[in-house]
Amino acid sequence: MSDNDTQARNRFIVIQIVRLSGVAMVLVGLLVMTGRIDWPREAGFVLAAAGLFEALLAPLLLSRKWKTPPQ
Repeated sequence: MSDNDTQARNRFIVIQIVRLSGVAMVLVGLLVMTGRIDWPREAGFVLAAAGLFEALLAPLLLSRKWKTPPQ
């Protein structure tokens, strides 16, 4: 594989990891909000909001940052 292919693969993997970790944060936040995890309920709201940002907006921001400039 060339350097460009390796770089593209690594960036794709990073974007997917960011997306999955955001979903995991939302799930933990929901568990906290429902009382299944004994943390303050406000922490659940914060985790869920941060997870939504990470799952929905962070991949878009990363792909925009890594976009190949027009030639």
